[in-house]
Amino acid sequence: MSQVSIDRLILSAKAGNLISFPTDTLPALAALPAQAGLIFEAKQRSQDKPLILMVSEVEDLWQFTQGSDGELATWKAVADRYLPGALTLVLPASDLIPAVMNPLKNQTIGLRVPACDIARSILGQTGALATTSANLSGQPPLLTMAEISNNFPQVFALDRGLNLNISTIGQPSTVIEWSNHTWKILRQGAVKFVDFR
Repeated sequence: MSQVSIDRLILSAKAGNLISFPTDTLPALAALPAQAGLIFEAKQRSQDKPLILMVSEVEDLWQFTQGSDGELATWKAVADRYLPGALTLVLPASDLIPAVMNPLKNQTIGLRVPACDIARSILGQTGALATTSANLSGQPPLLTMAEISNNFPQVFALDRGLNLNISTIGQPSTVIEWSNHTWKILRQGAVKFVDFR
């Protein structure tokens, strides 16, 4: 589509369209969770590569998970140490997660709170969004809103001419999964995760 204002970006997301905005790691390609199929289609992404659910506040994460009280305490301790930030937690998914977000493995969900004020402001108004990096599957991530607009003409991208003060790492988040009562690193990214239990 074009590069648009924050208000138009938020309205576009709420209307079920694909949007893109900067985060602390890489720019996000995002949609409402129920519209996650648009992301798979746009990226030509395999169904076996689930998306990440991004939210504005750490306390917003837990409604999308299900586990014992002990597990929740463990997850919260990690979130309190690392989030907001470049860490994605893969946890057992609650019934609030639409299957389209993780078609082949819908019992888990990747969750993240970015350390980026503009991203969190957008998420605070749209609600949780299905997200991934903005690129065709298997290609390098696109790093600017202009590149994203050129490669994904159907996407509403945040106008970078808004003089936004955004600091990005330029590499993906670290991804850890809770499995068999321990953490497993699925992708080493920007954060060096240490389990302090």
